[in-house]
Amino acid sequence: MNVRETAWQPAEEAAAALEPEAGLIGRLDMAGFGQSLISVLARAAAHPGDVAQAALRFSTDLAMIWPAAARLWAGAPAAPPVPAGQDKRFADPSWDDNPAYFAIRQSYLAARRLSEELLETGHGDPVADEKAQLAAGLLFDAIAPTNFLLTNPAAIKRAFETGGVSVARGARNFLDDLVHNGGRPRQVDTRNFELGVNLAATPGKVVFRNELIELIQYAPQTAEVHAIPLLASPPWINKYYIMDLAPGRSFFEWAIQHGRTVFAISYRNPDASMRSVRLGDYLISGPRAALDVIEEITSADRIDIVGLCLGGALTAMAAAYLAQEGDDRIGSVTLLNTLLDYSEPGVLGVFTDEKTVSRLEQQMEAEGVLDGAKMAATFDVLRANELIFSYVVSNWLMGQNPPPFDILAWNADHTRMPAAMHSFYLRSLYIRNQLARGELELAGRRLSLSSIKSDTYIVGAINDHIVPWQASYKSTRLLGGSVRFVLSNGGHIAGIVNPPGPRAWFEAADRNRASAEKWRAAASSHTSSWWEDWARWAGERAGPLGPPPPMGNGRYPVQGDAPGEYVRG
Repeated sequence: MNVRETAWQPAEEAAAALEPEAGLIGRLDMAGFGQSLISVLARAAAHPGDVAQAALRFSTDLAMIWPAAARLWAGAPAAPPVPAGQDKRFADPSWDDNPAYFAIRQSYLAARRLSEELLETGHGDPVADEKAQLAAGLLFDAIAPTNFLLTNPAAIKRAFETGGVSVARGARNFLDDLVHNGGRPRQVDTRNFELGVNLAATPGKVVFRNELIELIQYAPQTAEVHAIPLLASPPWINKYYIMDLAPGRSFFEWAIQHGRTVFAISYRNPDASMRSVRLGDYLISGPRAALDVIEEITSADRIDIVGLCLGGALTAMAAAYLAQEGDDRIGSVTLLNTLLDYSEPGVLGVFTDEKTVSRLEQQMEAEGVLDGAKMAATFDVLRANELIFSYVVSNWLMGQNPPPFDILAWNADHTRMPAAMHSFYLRSLYIRNQLARGELELAGRRLSLSSIKSDTYIVGAINDHIVPWQASYKSTRLLGGSVRFVLSNGGHIAGIVNPPGPRAWFEAADRNRASAEKWRAAASSHTSSWWEDWARWAGERAGPLGPPPPMGNGRYPVQGDAPGEYVRG
């Protein structure tokens, strides 16, 4: 593997770990990690027999490590006392062949196993237990021998190969990050990225702006387009252009090239003056306002909607709201990595308990918003190996510079969230699960998901930790229309930025079953992207082909080029 490939590997792993909903967790200390760890260890102390057994096993592991290392030194084969498993951090052969490095890794693994056994002994409170596991995992990720020059054989080899240049470059990177990046290793080189040029670059015009959104109408790229336009409803936890990432990797571009007239919402990045903006305001000033504009410009009596993450949840809320108003403008609905039933919220459930949300509300009350940089830093800690320590190794120990990577450049483009909206969202959905229960009241109406009769296409991603695909599948039993569920490769981001290619695959079934597990047992696998399947499904529902509509009109004239002003805030 050459140096360039080595430099890109941490970026690719980090991109796979990213989740737009990271903002839900606030700051790490507010989640009570330390308190949870102490409480679990205190419960473990109440079982001295189990603790003694774990300590004895740890002592036995340590006692067996050195004889095994001695056999290696003598040239004899030696089985590791503690199973090593598959961990890419320890991929260098020296961890198996060199007695010193063998002993260091084995000691680390033995200590980690002791920690896991103590936490298992002290289990008793599901929320505290999971927080304690995350805290202990972070601690052991931080002290892993691969994070230090003298105990990382790959870094030592690199230093010899470069005559010490890698060490000098790593020291330079460390000092630069210490001064300019809060002491954290940089994940991406953003210098070569520019909005409207190689990010958010699909040609279009801003045709509407209010206090919350800009509406972008994209230029047609085919001679004829389907009669039914498509509205994209992105999350406002990150900038909208994850759906228009880069040429060849843009879902908008894909839809446009398949004969769709695409409009997209771009949300304003809130500041403290927007502290009182509520979720109902997002519905009325967001999707509902956009539908009015699209109807006026295109004269279409049906408009399809595709929603992503939190934008998907708002899409479902808007569809239920309009259905209960007798407004039948919504055609088909597409929900990408979206939770509607929050009873199994994945890792974010650990950060949406009553105590954590109350602490977060106190911070938001003081600041008016939840700051995007704090949110991103907290989420980095949760996926520390991919998002922090892989860069400690590549940037600081190996002396490499982080590569330019579009997904990570997008992730570094932080947003904030209004205090009132975020508090309502966390309490109503994550804590009380009111949307799935039919108890959510928004903009003066109680919403029922069963009132949505539109044909719906739902995408889940196999490695999505923020919206577990099994939780996404529950939406199939909440909606009132025909639902096609598709399981994609990738995680929360790679599952969406999923253009056709050799790595893409998806699974689908002829009908939905009573559970996600039964559905998958009956599903068939396809060696292509869900983008291709969606284009066929959506195209069948998009109406006849005809001339493209105008770009804006007299009532809603063009106000500027895409990607607009709000995305730069």
